Amino acid sequence: MRIAMLAPISWRVPPRHYGPWERVVSLLTEGLVERNVDVTLFATADSITRARLVGVCPRPYSEDPNLDAKVWECLHIAAAFERYAEFDLIHNHFDFLPLSYSRLVPVPVVTTIHGFSSERILPVYQAYQDHAYYVSISNADRHPSLRYIATIYHGIDLDEFTLQTQPGDYLLFFGRIHPDKGTAEAIEVAKRSHRRLIIAGIIHDRTYFEQEVAPHLDGDQIRYVGSVGPPERDTLLGGAFALLHMVNFAEPFGLSLIEAMACGTPVIARPLGAITEIVKPGLNGFFAWDIDEAIQALRAIPQLDRKLIRADVAVRFSRERMVNEYLTVYQQVLELYRQKNTPARR
Repeated sequence: MRIAMLAPISWRVPPRHYGPWERVVSLLTEGLVERNVDVTLFATADSITRARLVGVCPRPYSEDPNLDAKVWECLHIAAAFERYAEFDLIHNHFDFLPLSYSRLVPVPVVTTIHGFSSERILPVYQAYQDHAYYVSISNADRHPSLRYIATIYHGIDLDEFTLQTQPGDYLLFFGRIHPDKGTAEAIEVAKRSHRRLIIAGIIHDRTYFEQEVAPHLDGDQIRYVGSVGPPERDTLLGGAFALLHMVNFAEPFGLSLIEAMACGTPVIARPLGAITEIVKPGLNGFFAWDIDEAIQALRAIPQLDRKLIRADVAVRFSRERMVNEYLTVYQQVLELYRQKNTPARR
């Protein structure tokens, strides 16, 4: 089986720190290579992989403001589709734009929909759903107007995360600093519970950061440590008393949740979107609709067994499980595409 893996180019594969889509692409690509699948990864030229790498864009455009995102996106996507004859299947992780190329090549295109940035992008998905094959990353993130071939939860490499049975006393916010992600709510939980809070992540909304986050930073109870890479991530997640994820939108998945749980760290989260598919109250965390419920949940955190939290992640969210499920989808798609394009006998 020959797979073209089309990654985003906002960040490197794997990302140096932030880049959830690119992280999933890396995990899947390397897992497929281990299964002796012939994978060509289309990503930034500085990406690191054991697959065959095609890098048109020299580096991530989110790291270099001199790169015009649209120009390099066009060149990047075209490079993959112009080489279609080398592949049995193209796996698109680049959102909706590559779908507009899909009818121009005689190979099937699988698209993992990593979330909907806006309802305005739906017309593209709707226009190509009779031709392309869509994978959702959670049942909650399925749009009712679209048809899907599967839901495949993200997986993580358990070897990158260390179980910490004796955590620290701080709370952790780990994600984009944006109103959707509930950074301000995490600060309020920390202050009202008289606990320290560490905030880690990229600043996605500068005004929100300056108005709702920065005034509370004191370097002691409330600290911001920036966006952290894999080595710091393991220590930070594992040392936390709990991860706070008081989101204000329907979360498509929540990669940081399973990463925290892989370290044994429980999660307190607002049950929106895919959160209800990840968190098992009383096993790996608790739901909290508001600040009061979050504070109440903190009191119950010591009752949870951190070893069981990690064990649950190993069963439900391993990289191996994700790779197996994508291989099954690839086989299904290839057979469906063959049937669809085989002339009927007279």
